This record gives sequence, structure tokens and C-alpha cells, in this order.
Amino acid sequence: MTTTSHNVLPEELEDLVALFDVRGTDEPTPDAEREEALASPRFGTVFTDHMARVSWRQEDGWLDRRVEKYGPLQLDPATAVLHYAQEIFEGMKAYKHADGSVWTFRPESNAARFARSAHRLALPALTVDDFIGSIAALVRTDLAWVPDGEDSSLYLRPFMFASESFLGVRPAAQVEYLCIASPVGPYFAGGVKPVSIWVSQDYHRAGPGGTGDAKCGGNYAASLLPQTEAQQNGCDQVCFLDATTNSYLEELGGMNIFVVMDDGTVHTPELTGSILEGVTRSSILRLVADHGREVVERKIPLEEVVAGLADGSVREIFACGTAAVVTPVGRLAGGTFDHTVADGEPGELTMAVRTELTDIQYGRAQDRHGWMRRLA
Repeated sequence: MTTTSHNVLPEELEDLVALFDVRGTDEPTPDAEREEALASPRFGTVFTDHMARVSWRQEDGWLDRRVEKYGPLQLDPATAVLHYAQEIFEGMKAYKHADGSVWTFRPESNAARFARSAHRLALPALTVDDFIGSIAALVRTDLAWVPDGEDSSLYLRPFMFASESFLGVRPAAQVEYLCIASPVGPYFAGGVKPVSIWVSQDYHRAGPGGTGDAKCGGNYAASLLPQTEAQQNGCDQVCFLDATTNSYLEELGGMNIFVVMDDGTVHTPELTGSILEGVTRSSILRLVADHGREVVERKIPLEEVVAGLADGSVREIFACGTAAVVTPVGRLAGGTFDHTVADGEPGELTMAVRTELTDIQYGRAQDRHGWMRRLA
């Protein structure tokens, strides 16, 4: 099999899963405790009994594929990732369908982005086969942890870090890849509600030639102070502008952004190398185009959006990402402006896109693009 993006057939998946040695925990979570956790799962606070893991050594390559007991990692104080932030991660979900089968959404795209992120951070590329094999092996081992409540899922977090104990500034010669899992409920416990966005004009998430299009922790760390600034100004999230001109929309701290105009066209910032290429983003572009709407990827001036909110030509704004899927934006504010988006309620297209995408993920609608992959 190749290491590029491809569709994994069921019989091929069995072969990939078989490469992972399952070393079951000797302390499984009691059934009653697990069921209590699944009854009202909270994002990223409870984890399953196991984790998938593969080690890498410069002289040997990838080795020791296994699923082992979830637990603390023992790191030397000189472990390279603690000093030079050489690490990457992904975010995915496993969905239980009505017949009890478990599926995930476009894993080849996540695997390909994981490899691109690895290249940018000077980490070894994990093959698509090992990436998909690891999540399937983990999900099958912890199948009882996949929730089946309304809009619930098993959140998957593959990640890779430099594990070598060495304080020299160079790519690490030892690396660990892991995948952990957390049962999660609906991102919006009380239903989908519009969020307020603060446009940061003093801080930037990434710049040209930086790591903006890699999914690495440093990008998220850079967003935390501006996020605090947003909250101090009464907003839920922060939106960043480009670092070169400080005038074009880029993305939120962890989500891509879309603008819907009164002529029905849908606009989103073009990928310039400083914006993460979201899997949800690319899926929405396809779905919107399927319905005959014009989709425009371009540089979007903040000034244009602010004027459009004032005169009504901007009808909807929404953000998207794996965790929340699609998030309506009800307010856009900054140092010199503060506008409600239309009537402040979730837009018609925003909710239609969200419904269509989640219906595909949960098996309630036809998967006409072949995006879903069965794991168990």
C-alpha cells in the first residue's frame, strides 16, 4: 500500500489492525463507571482504557505498533518536546450508527495533513496505513466507550512528539506517536447558539513561512492570550488577521471561517500557507457547491466584512471545525466596531450545512462523496 491518501477497503483494514499488538489493561474501568461517563460525556475530560502507540528511532524507523493501557508518560526533564515544541496532532471523531457499527469521517485527509504537519516540524511521516490502523485498533479495543447518545461521538486525538532526551537544537532522533480517545457529547449542550467573535488587531496566529498550515501546539499557544483578550471584551472566540497587512481575515484560534453574502455566494479565506486546511472546511466547500451556490476562496478584507454587516450585504458568518462542526457567528467586534450579524440568530445556510454534514457523519443521510470509513 502507498503512503499517500487512499481509500482503505474492509479487507485491507483488517490487515492494518492486525499489525497492532493489543496489550489489554489489567485495570479496566468498571462497567457502571463507564456507563456513568457515557451518560453525560464532556469534551476532553474522560478517556478510554487504552491508547494506540508506535515508536520511531532514527536508525530503525517505525516499530513496536501496539495498543496499551492508557496512562501517564514518563519523560526525562531533557525530553526535546518540552524545550523545542517539536510536536503535532490531529482531531477526529468516531460515530456510532443506528445499526451499532462505528465509522469515522475522511481519515485519509487527516492522515495526509498529519504527514504535512510532520514535514513542517521536521518529524518523521507516519504512513496513512499506520495512522488508520492505529485508530481502528484503538476503537475496536475500546468499542464499549463509543457513546450512542444524540450527537455524541468518540473524539480521537492522534499526536506525535520528539521524545529524545537531548538539549541540542536539531530534529529529534527518537519520536513517539500515540492516539488517545475521549467520549464526547454535543458541543452545544443547550443547542446550537451563535458565538461572538473578537477580531484581534494586535496579535497574529502565524505569518508567511511559519507553521500556520501545520496542526501543531505552538499555533494554539499563540492564540491563548488573544483569546483572553476576546473574553475581556465580552466575546467567545478570537479571529486573527494576516500578519503581513493586518487587514485580511484568516481563521479563529481553532476554526476556519465563512462569510455568506446577500447574493447567496459563500466566501472563505484562501489558503495562503498561514491558515490550517481544515477537513471540515473542505467538506463544506464541496457540500455548498453541490447545491449550486457559488463558492469563493479569496482574501477577505476585514473592512469589507464590517461594511457588509453595517449595510446588510453580509447575511451570515459561521466557523467550522471537528469539535463543533459548524458554529454560527452572531456578533463580530473589534477595537473600532461592534456589529450583530443579521438578526443575531443562526443563519439558514449555516444550519442547513451543519445538518447535512452531521447527517452524513451519523449515517442518517447518503454519503454520496464516499467520506465515511467503517472502523468496527
